[in-house]
Amino acid sequence: MTASLPTTPTQLYIGGTWRDAENGATLAVENPATGDALTRVADASVADGRAALDAAVAAQADWAATAPRDRGEILRKAFELITERTEELALLMTLEMGKPLKESRAEIAYGAEFFRWFAEESVRIAGRYSVAPNGATRLLTMKQPVGPCLMITPWNFPLAMGTRKIGPAIAAGCTMVVKPASLTPLTMFWLASVLEEAGLPGGVLNVVTTSSTGQVMEPIIRDPRLRKLTFTGSTEVGRSLIEQSAEGVLRVSMELGGNAPFLVFEDADLDKAVNGAMLAKMRNIGEACTAANRFLVHESVADEFGRRLAERMSSLSVGDGTGDSIDVGPLVEEKQRDKVSELVEDAKAKGAQVLTGGEVPGGAGWFYPPTVLAELTRETKIWSEEIFGPVAPIFTFTDDDEAVAMANDTEYGLVSYLFTENLSRAMLVSERLETGMVGVNQGVVSNPAAPFGGMKASGFGREGGDEGIEEYLETKYVGLAL
Repeated sequence: MTASLPTTPTQLYIGGTWRDAENGATLAVENPATGDALTRVADASVADGRAALDAAVAAQADWAATAPRDRGEILRKAFELITERTEELALLMTLEMGKPLKESRAEIAYGAEFFRWFAEESVRIAGRYSVAPNGATRLLTMKQPVGPCLMITPWNFPLAMGTRKIGPAIAAGCTMVVKPASLTPLTMFWLASVLEEAGLPGGVLNVVTTSSTGQVMEPIIRDPRLRKLTFTGSTEVGRSLIEQSAEGVLRVSMELGGNAPFLVFEDADLDKAVNGAMLAKMRNIGEACTAANRFLVHESVADEFGRRLAERMSSLSVGDGTGDSIDVGPLVEEKQRDKVSELVEDAKAKGAQVLTGGEVPGGAGWFYPPTVLAELTRETKIWSEEIFGPVAPIFTFTDDDEAVAMANDTEYGLVSYLFTENLSRAMLVSERLETGMVGVNQGVVSNPAAPFGGMKASGFGREGGDEGIEEYLETKYVGLAL
């Protein structure tokens, strides 16, 4: 029997008020483990989107003038509330997204940490003072909030993808309209209620859910009062949003698709490499932009690495994520499972060897088994397309130059992983990899204290670290004549 849904708001949150959609429309939120509806939430119209931006604009001046310490204390209080209510939120997240409870708890710990980090950053926003080279004037710089922001977040990390945008915006003094994914809106509504309880003034954060994302979001993006757009999602959608943002010359940050290479050199500690592979591949059931997408393994250790990885992957338990013993839950929707299956079937048709998994199971829900493929070629779709599922394809290389060339053979550049016991090789290869992040002998690089972001078609801008708050600040120069 499926666990019952924790109590959470299902209405739009606009100007500090929970309200139905203007036209009364709703959309269903489904449990991917069963395909059944969990509840219905408000389905915003264009008028609702405009009202959300109106509320953000109206609140901007007062929020920007709020003391940095006060802004930070709200974030700190929200961090504490999220942490205290981990079990409640974990169940909610598992029911609407499918990830196992242990994964939901891990995301909550990670996502909440952005609020603690930016609570501390809020009081460290600083400018500078200097004497002009000719000594005649003084040069001052100050940092000020960008202004009202639009945030569009994805379904795969429904808390963390929100907190790492909302946290720095609150710390910097920006107001927001947030549009969570229609597949997983409940976590964002829950988060809005927590921020309200923590003392965030009405209008600073506004949340709208809609099944007509393009229709509702485009007028907001083209509104001259909006000053920043931040998006996490596919590169295809990101390109369209960047085009729309050009009209208002918006500050834009984009965290887009990935095709992460996972390099295992001949001198790697295979125990470390397999442990790292399990983390890099199976975090969030593989539904992560940072998930290892192509395993590039030196030909001398490829068979042994594949054997060990398949052994570990085949030992994982698959089922409804609400059970504490479950390692792998369902994928988020049928369309996503079909895509994963299509990539595997294409690889099999082109000669790939299945070491474990590789077949869609029967029964309800959108499950796919942990899968390891070997003996692949670059002619397979899985070489160039993001999998977003629990599938590990293994390719081989002969030397360092070939490994780097293979790793960089993609339009994406979000993250890469490499395993070697040679420090010089680790540094030299890291410098040559065309990704915004590199994990050396580790399978998880995400950290609220570090800048998260990519290169090439994986986007631009950084979230987290000292750099994260700069995305929400403008630099103003003041020249002072004496």
